[in-house]
Amino acid sequence: MSLIVHHLNNSRSQRVLWALEELALPYEIKHYQRDAVTNLAPPELKAVHPLGKSPLLEDDGVVVEESGAIIQHLLDKYGQGRFQPAPGSADALRHLQWMHFAEGSAMTPILLQLYTSRLGDAAAPLQPRIAEQLASHFGYLENELHPSGHFVGDELTGADMMLSFPAEIAVMQGQGGTYPKLAAFVAAMHARPAWQVAREKGGAYYGY
Repeated sequence: MSLIVHHLNNSRSQRVLWALEELALPYEIKHYQRDAVTNLAPPELKAVHPLGKSPLLEDDGVVVEESGAIIQHLLDKYGQGRFQPAPGSADALRHLQWMHFAEGSAMTPILLQLYTSRLGDAAAPLQPRIAEQLASHFGYLENELHPSGHFVGDELTGADMMLSFPAEIAVMQGQGGTYPKLAAFVAAMHARPAWQVAREKGGAYYGY
């Protein structure tokens, strides 16, 4: 087994390192740094994948892209039933939906906010709609968290790993008071030894 993570600082790649640590798998990290001016990934990543984005996982020479697909691949191949519900169960469907929600729905208003913030007054007509969508998606996550502090069942799953990023964004934007369950969720995930090891190995990560 040979696992290599092409890891970009301050990126969603951090979730992949966390998953690998939770699974206690040996892996190598190839570090890449964002451009200090543009905040974009360096061109060296295009030597691994044409889009030049991170995260990317090499598993015995096969390149896997997209953080959700990477984490699902790791759980399926190496998890031995850990960190995901039993196939065919009601929780398995919920888990599948959350794995896709993290990037397919939650990230859309987050990225729109990021990109339009660079436009100044030109973005003003879009801001109310973006703010409404952010509140809608963060509120949905807040309401869907189980009393256990997890999104599926009562134990850590890949869905929690995926949803940690939008939850972190809400907290980083100073909305922990508005979404206290999300804030508690982020704190609990960051308290996990595997998350802390992944953070130490991964380097700079949004101030955490």
